Amino acid sequence: MNTRELNFAYKVRHALNENLETIPAPAAERLVAARRIALSRRKTAVAAPVLLVRQVFAGARGRSGGSHPWLAAAAAMLPAIVLVAGLASIIQYEEQRRIADTAEIDAEMLADELPLSAYLDNGFNAFLSKRGD
Repeated sequence: MNTRELNFAYKVRHALNENLETIPAPAAERLVAARRIALSRRKTAVAAPVLLVRQVFAGARGRSGGSHPWLAAAAAMLPAIVLVAGLASIIQYEEQRRIADTAEIDAEMLADELPLSAYLDNGFNAFLSKRGD
C-alpha cells in the first residue's frame, strides 16, 4: 500500500467509527462480511530465515567470560600472531637467499680472471644486476 491508499483507509475507518451507531443493520452486516473477505485475502507474514554466527574456539565451553577472559583474547589473537611470524620468517629467508646469491656472484668474480674493461662494460653490469635480483 502506498501512502495515499493508507491515508484513505484511515479516513474511511475514522468516518465509520464516528457514525457506528447510525449505520443501518443491513449495511453493518455487509461491512462485517466485507471485513471477513478482506481478512481472508490478506497476505500472511512469512518468517525470514536468520543466520546466527557464533565464534567457537577449541577449549571454549560456551561462555564468553569465565575466570580467564585474557585466555579468550589470547586465543583470538593467536592466528594473527602466527601469520605475522610466518611472514617475518619468509622475509628473512628471502633476504638470506638474496645475500647468498650476491656472495656467490662476488666469489665467482673474484675467482675469475676478468680484465678491468669487463667491469666497465654496461652489458656486464646489466648481467650482474639481473642475475643478482
